[in-house]
Amino acid sequence: MVTWFGKFVTVVITLLFVTAWINPVQDTPPDESRFTKVVLDNDLNEPMELDIAADGRIYFIERNGGFFRYDPKTGQKKKLKDLDVRFMGEDGLLGLALDPNFGKNHWVYLYYSNPQQVNSQWVNQLSRFEVSEDSLLTSTEKVMIQIPVLHEGVSHSAGSLAFDKQGNLYLSTGDNTNPFESDGYSPSDDRPGRIRFDAQKSSANTNDLRGKIIRIHPTTDVAEPDGSYTIPAGNLFPKNTSNTRPEIYTMGHRNPFRISIDSKTGYLYWGEVGPDAGTDSLMRGPRGHDEIGQARQAGNFGWPYFVGDNKPYYYYDFDAKKSGEPFNPQAPINRSRNNTGLRILPPAQPAFIWYPYTESPEFPMLGTGGRNAMAGPVYHAEDYAASAWKFPSYFDNKLFIYDWMRNWIFTVTMNPNGNLQRLESFMPSTEFNKPVDMAFGPDGALYMLEYGTYWRAKNLDARLVRIEYHRGNRKPVARLSADKTVGGSPLTVKFSAAASFDYDKGDKLRYEWYFTNSPKPQATGAEATFTFAKPGKHTPRVKVIDSEGNSSEARLAVQVGNEPPKVAIQLNGNRSFYWGTQPLQYTVSVQDREDGMLNKGIAPASVRVTFDYLDQGYDQIQLAANAEEEPALKGKTLIERSDCMACHAKEKQSVGPSYVAIARRYGTDEAAVGKLASKIITGGGGNWDSEHVMSAHPQLSPADAGEMVRYILSLGREQATIPVQGTVQTNRQPASATEPGTYLLTARYTDKGANGMAPLTSRATVVLRHPRLLAASADHFKAVAKQNPGWPGQPVVMAYNESGAYIQFNNLDLNGIRKLDLETYTDKLTGQIELRLDAPDGPVIGTAGVTPQKEYVTYTADLKPTTGEHTLFIVYRETKGGINIWNRLNLRWVEFKQ
Repeated sequence: MVTWFGKFVTVVITLLFVTAWINPVQDTPPDESRFTKVVLDNDLNEPMELDIAADGRIYFIERNGGFFRYDPKTGQKKKLKDLDVRFMGEDGLLGLALDPNFGKNHWVYLYYSNPQQVNSQWVNQLSRFEVSEDSLLTSTEKVMIQIPVLHEGVSHSAGSLAFDKQGNLYLSTGDNTNPFESDGYSPSDDRPGRIRFDAQKSSANTNDLRGKIIRIHPTTDVAEPDGSYTIPAGNLFPKNTSNTRPEIYTMGHRNPFRISIDSKTGYLYWGEVGPDAGTDSLMRGPRGHDEIGQARQAGNFGWPYFVGDNKPYYYYDFDAKKSGEPFNPQAPINRSRNNTGLRILPPAQPAFIWYPYTESPEFPMLGTGGRNAMAGPVYHAEDYAASAWKFPSYFDNKLFIYDWMRNWIFTVTMNPNGNLQRLESFMPSTEFNKPVDMAFGPDGALYMLEYGTYWRAKNLDARLVRIEYHRGNRKPVARLSADKTVGGSPLTVKFSAAASFDYDKGDKLRYEWYFTNSPKPQATGAEATFTFAKPGKHTPRVKVIDSEGNSSEARLAVQVGNEPPKVAIQLNGNRSFYWGTQPLQYTVSVQDREDGMLNKGIAPASVRVTFDYLDQGYDQIQLAANAEEEPALKGKTLIERSDCMACHAKEKQSVGPSYVAIARRYGTDEAAVGKLASKIITGGGGNWDSEHVMSAHPQLSPADAGEMVRYILSLGREQATIPVQGTVQTNRQPASATEPGTYLLTARYTDKGANGMAPLTSRATVVLRHPRLLAASADHFKAVAKQNPGWPGQPVVMAYNESGAYIQFNNLDLNGIRKLDLETYTDKLTGQIELRLDAPDGPVIGTAGVTPQKEYVTYTADLKPTTGEHTLFIVYRETKGGINIWNRLNLRWVEFKQ
């Protein structure tokens, strides 16, 4: 007999099963291929913060005062206002939040720097405005809070806005302090006239709204639109407490640049941009850390007395330059003469997550380098309507954090109490370019602003993007290439989308090509050809569609109207190697469709021809200053992988000086390499009349920092020009050189532009190397290992591990070369080295037999006469001895002989 209880249990189990079937909980991370980053808009000017209305429309701001709305349904962006703001330093239009009842009252809250003084003071202010369909109505402005700030020579404005589910509005403010004269440690200099250098006046001041996250409850009744607010219960200081501001929710902040509120728990999260010291100091305090903060209730988070997990700074006498006792996190005391608040402060609370420039002992997965921590949203699947883009349940209750400098996003998994469990990288293979704000839309997709490459600049790669999740069938990935993207008019271009692919292997792809503004496709298939008749800039695109109708697009920029010039160098000898100091006759030729040719429209003086000797140690670095495209040099690569490009550009002044300006200042002074490398590692400033100091980079080795400096200094070198026809000699190697260098003959011509198109530059280059090459300098190898030297001074060798293994040298001119010497060693193997052209099984042009020896010996292979450039494969075939990873052939040097 089934009792009523048994029936009840059966019903409950059935309901749970059905619920789990409808809303399955995912306990494994989804494959990254299920996420797609879609660019909605680009070419923004310092985008700062966004918010998303219930209808899906996105509102966002730019620091210079731009207020925009983007409609994802139509793909249209509209500028609603250029707000007049004080746009200097770190000030401007900083924060945005839509009212929780925005759909009814159309109110938006903005935090911005007032361009005019108020009562003889500069202020940053929180105001409420009404938004119409076409404009931000500045006549409706209601000023809610005005915060007096120091105007010049200070940093850290913060300015992020967020609402919680009770309708409380949070605003983050920075410490409004100059951090650059405290050696990257605690800026607590309270000497007379030094208020700009004392964060105790703000962050540690209970009677000041700077260096805080404030919490207020704005008036939300449309019938009483006066812009007033009340103080919610539970702020840090009860109302009417002497020497305090009741708006303060959390204090002790340096630069809480981005904040978020967990809609379920009400917990506050923020990213704290930390100080710059690269190393711990025995008597000053800890190195700089960035922080992710979590506040479950009101509290003091320690700045400028503590950082990270309450690592204390020392009281420091800036006159005597001596340290006293460390600050006590249980009872911090604000002794500053600039303090107008309480002397004894609430106990300091530790950070939730913290990390320095170097690898973090607690959170090593966050990497190394520059830091700029920010807090994103906490995702709750139940908050978002079902949609094709909604994130899966795996991300339920996870916090998204990101770093503006390091370009990563991580998710934070927490237990039900909000305690940290683990960090996981989100979309680690996807490139993010300075993410500056993010929020989930009502469709469950993640929307993001990317600031772009350079700080304080209008970046072409500053974008509004959407991260979509694709269940079931995934979008195809569109790839587009062309045989040319610039040329004269008419210009015929062959396009290919053959590299496009689909993660769902069974899908067949269709292609639609759009070369003009026509709404109908003008070609189909994976490849297409189109002739652009009219000069101008064109943006052809291909739409790649899978079998279920999902699609993605790729675009290219094509410039029509100016044909690139053709530059060539004729040489009377071998184009790959030089022998001795013989003279070489050369002739440069230039042809341009619009300009003419040498001496017939093109003056020889307009062609820049240079011949340079490149020391063995610096050949690639100096080559970078001449080549059409800079190769992936170590110094250049290290710069690109660091945070350097946020503050420096190659040729233009940014926050810091351009690399070319640095190169011109220091020239070829080798002593400057060590000095500048040390500056990169330790940070500092004062040499370029800038209020900003370069961050420390203690994670870099002196050798790597030196490579970065040498690359930078190479950009200022000017080569002497030579005639377009003449003779050069390979006799420039200094007597002190221990290894032979490289010669570089380059010809460059920049045309005059045509049909409204910009001038184009073309180069021709002949690189002449010494004919003796280290085998380890091969361009590619297979089944061969680079064997580390057994002791200092011994060269790297190439170890052949199996029969048929090879190394290859690309694009060698073999004209006039009759022999090849090979320096090898094997104590057990017998076999043959084969020299083959253009493929491992290509034509054999020479062989050398190899037998067991007790030391390195040189074998000579006679070569068949060969002309033109080829890829040379050096293949080893074993006949006896049993080749394996312990018994192999070592090849050290090869030398080409005439």
